[in-house]
Amino acid sequence: MSREFRHIVRIYGTDLDGSQNLDFAIRRIGGVDKAMSNAVVKATGLNPRARLGEVSDEDLRKIEEALKDPAKHGVPSWLLNHRKDLQTGESFHLLGSDLSLRVRSDIDFMRKIQSRKGIRHSLGLKVRGQRTKTTGRTGRVVGVKKKGIIAAARAKEESG
Repeated sequence: MSREFRHIVRIYGTDLDGSQNLDFAIRRIGGVDKAMSNAVVKATGLNPRARLGEVSDEDLRKIEEALKDPAKHGVPSWLLNHRKDLQTGESFHLLGSDLSLRVRSDIDFMRKIQSRKGIRHSLGLKVRGQRTKTTGRTGRVVGVKKKGIIAAARAKEESG
């Protein structure tokens, strides 16, 4: 059975470039970072430098299964992106659109209970303790308007 090279491979609703190395290619999936990518490739026993387009269908199923439930495949719990869920208390890993929906619902929950982070999300301010004196400004320009000052000074000289 000859395996042909696939230029585009679809995993978890994401089209991935088949010419990239395995560990780099699966980072394009939402919710998979460098550490999770390396852990999944190591857990499946595949070569991280193999091209994604050359990987067999069976190995792709292994990758999808390891991404679906990484804790079951020996990935440590501190690598999971949703630890200690409020309702269930379990830790799990979310991918793609599930991740974005969960983040949005978590932010809405924080707004609803009026936590500090929820209030800052509502006001459009920085949430994680960053400084806001000079950064994160929106709306009106704050600072010196050089043209206006020069024009006012000239007008004052002409009239005075």
